[in-house]
Amino acid sequence: MLDRLNKMETVFNELTEKISDPNIIADQSSWREYTKKHAGMQETMDAYSEYKQVLQQIKDNRELLEAGGLDQEMEELIKADLGELEDKEEELKNRLQILLLPKDPNDDKNVLLEVRGGTGGEEAALFAGDLMRMYTRYAENQGWRIDIMSSNITDIGGVKEVVLLIEGRGAYSRLKYESGVHRVQRVPETESGGRIHTSAATVAVLPEAEEVDLDIKESDIRVDIFCSSGPGGQSVNTTKSAIRLTHIPTGLVVSCQDEKSQIKNKDKAMKVLRSRLMEKAMEEQQGQQASTRKSMVGSGDRSERIRTYNFPQGRVTDHRIGLTSYKLEYVLQGELEEFIEALTNADQAEQLKSSQE
Repeated sequence: MLDRLNKMETVFNELTEKISDPNIIADQSSWREYTKKHAGMQETMDAYSEYKQVLQQIKDNRELLEAGGLDQEMEELIKADLGELEDKEEELKNRLQILLLPKDPNDDKNVLLEVRGGTGGEEAALFAGDLMRMYTRYAENQGWRIDIMSSNITDIGGVKEVVLLIEGRGAYSRLKYESGVHRVQRVPETESGGRIHTSAATVAVLPEAEEVDLDIKESDIRVDIFCSSGPGGQSVNTTKSAIRLTHIPTGLVVSCQDEKSQIKNKDKAMKVLRSRLMEKAMEEQQGQQASTRKSMVGSGDRSERIRTYNFPQGRVTDHRIGLTSYKLEYVLQGELEEFIEALTNADQAEQLKSSQE
């Protein structure tokens, strides 16, 4: 580990010099590239600097104790300080091991977040709407920008399907564990008998693909233009501004009708299509990722759940890590940090275990 950190430190110091070099600053493309690499190493290097300071302090304290000649009070103080420093050394060592784990190349990307009503009819669509608002509020709390790429809203305000573009640094790293089936247990607004129902909605989180990520040929895309429609199928726009893109080689279809402008709808649809194609390509390259994706998203059936929202008990349970919170109201207001931190830590612990086997 120390060899890797020393090599990283050399590279980091070289990058520090480069981003301060007037000649490189003049070349904005190179400067941005070096600055991004430098920023990506900053946290690890800060932790390593602190780790080295702690090691030096431990060495100094041990030398003082070995030299002798100390009165009892001073010796006890140094021993107490040494114990705290050794605990700090272990803590920093563990943190550095985690920081040295391979980074997900998509972590800093924006997110396309899809929410669909699953099992449970209109109640599932209403719950999907609750999830959409939960993620919107979480994104707003992070200071991220949200844009609705496409939506299909029911007559009473439920969500059959919605695709959100969430733009912000680290958005994918924070939201990627939300993919899967979310189950709700509550008395539906549409139910007059007061019986508790179970329904589900699916969430899929995709990193936004940039044009440089993959090349899409214009000849491979069929573009259909049609009039927008609202809840119940009624026409909400007499001009043909809605866009449907079909990627002929894969059969993937994306529609967008939320904007009044045909050009804006096409641009949004292309963003969604590009991200879905990138995800498909990643799955084909990595068979394990494909099977994980399938098990996480599934068909929206209530048995394939990753999280349950129980309204009568005010409880939210994440079944992957066995975490339960009784702050349902706050979670639905976008306070997801407890779950996101726990899922991130569990994933890092698993990676660390695998790397040491």
